[in-house]
Amino acid sequence: MVAYRSPKPLMGVRISLPVLNLIMIMKEYIQKSIEELFYKVSWPSWDELQNDSIVVAIASVIIALTIYLMDASWSSLLGAFYSMF
Repeated sequence: MVAYRSPKPLMGVRISLPVLNLIMIMKEYIQKSIEELFYKVSWPSWDELQNDSIVVAIASVIIALTIYLMDASWSSLLGAFYSMF
């Protein structure tokens, strides 16, 4: 005998109560997160954002130069050390 299978196997399936509860909790969490982002978070002004971006750019350049100088000095030091042997 051949068993009959519905082309839509999930048509008659009910969602259990714990799953519905989880969906409601997630929905409430997302709604509260959006509400908090719009009404409770203090966003920086455009001038503050530009000033902070400049500070980050300058700090990045200084850190990159420091790493370059450390790498170049170690490279020349190790090159001199290994050229002796």
